[in-house]
Amino acid sequence: MPTLSSPLAIPLANPPASPLAGGALDLPAAAPSRAPLVTIRSARPSDIATLCEMITELAAHHGDAAPLDADTLERDLFGPVPWITALVAEAGGALIGYAILVPLYRAQLGVRGMDLHHLFVRDAHRGTGIGRHLVAKAREEARRAGCTYLSVSAATGNVKAHRFYEQQDFTAGPVTGMRYVQALR
Repeated sequence: MPTLSSPLAIPLANPPASPLAGGALDLPAAAPSRAPLVTIRSARPSDIATLCEMITELAAHHGDAAPLDADTLERDLFGPVPWITALVAEAGGALIGYAILVPLYRAQLGVRGMDLHHLFVRDAHRGTGIGRHLVAKAREEARRAGCTYLSVSAATGNVKAHRFYEQQDFTAGPVTGMRYVQALR
């Protein structure tokens, strides 16, 4: 899949508290600092190791294993036939979140879509607007790819995720049947 046309730079709404907060050090007063700038951009090959770490963090959060390795992720993002698109949120030179998009197709309608397969923001940066900006960039990427819809799913009991996606203008759709899977190895 092609890369994004341009990164999105945004100020961090509520930057995480400094580990020095609370008077651990007596520093002279400085000019008011600005919130760190966050950039939402396409993943680069140099992001692979950190992306794998964050994917493992998300899997652990849901009680899942993440046997993914860097070579597989690199193949699927940057190989001869890229299978997925990854967007990353970067602040201060560190990756603090990501979104993974997977193409979809509704053959009976002849329309393209994208599935927001993963959305993750590191704990210290949750509640600062990073997730909203990753969703906005995912929406932009889907439109650029000629998609007419963006979909996302959340576990039945994950009410916090349900509310978040509804605030991002996703609408809940009916679950109409079972999904079957067959291993091909």
